[in-house]
Order: sequence, then C-alpha cells, then structure tokens
Amino acid sequence: MEVINEKVVRKDNTLLSITHLTQLLHYIPGFGGFIVPLIIWLSARKSVEGMDEHGKAIINLQLSLLLYIIVSIPAILLIGLGILGLIGVAILGFVLPIVNAVKATNGESPSYFMTIPFI
Repeated sequence: MEVINEKVVRKDNTLLSITHLTQLLHYIPGFGGFIVPLIIWLSARKSVEGMDEHGKAIINLQLSLLLYIIVSIPAILLIGLGILGLIGVAILGFVLPIVNAVKATNGESPSYFMTIPFI
C-alpha cells in the first residue's frame, strides 16, 4: 500500500484580509508593513487558497511605494512636486490595503492601482 502525502489547501478569506491589513503597520508603530505580510505570505502561500496571488500583489505594492518614495525625495529639492508625490504615496499606502482587504473578505482578486509587477 502506498501512502501519498497530499497537502490540504484551505480557503481562509480572513487570513487574506489580515495579510492586507498588516500593511498598515507602517502608520502605527512605523515599521513592519513590509516584513509582516512577507512572513505571512511565505508561511501560508501553499496552504491557503489565493494566498500566493494576494501575497505577490502586496509585495509588489510595497516595493512600488518604496520606489515612488525614493523618486519623490529628490523631486522635492529639484521641482518641489515631490511633496505631492509623498502625499500621494501616503494616501495610496493607506487606502489600497483597506480596499483589497474588503475584496479578499468577499473572495475577489486583489487590484492595486499604480503597482509595478516586480514578482
């Protein structure tokens, strides 16, 4: 008799939505908005249905926001429009995780506006 080790993939929309909301840790303690979702994604991407898709979207958003911040800081000195860029990054970084947490709770795919697909 042969035993096959099958991994059980469960549907856990609550964990998906919590993963999106952990991005807001940038606003409360000031750190953890990239590391915590990364850890959750890497630990649960094979055991939770949809975690790989949502995790990649979260990491792509965080890397895109970091790139936008890096571009906006010198733009403050050169043009002065970098302040508007930083305000836009702060708004996107706050609103998009909440919107996608609601989508994850409803079982929909994530959609992040102005995200560069790194992964």
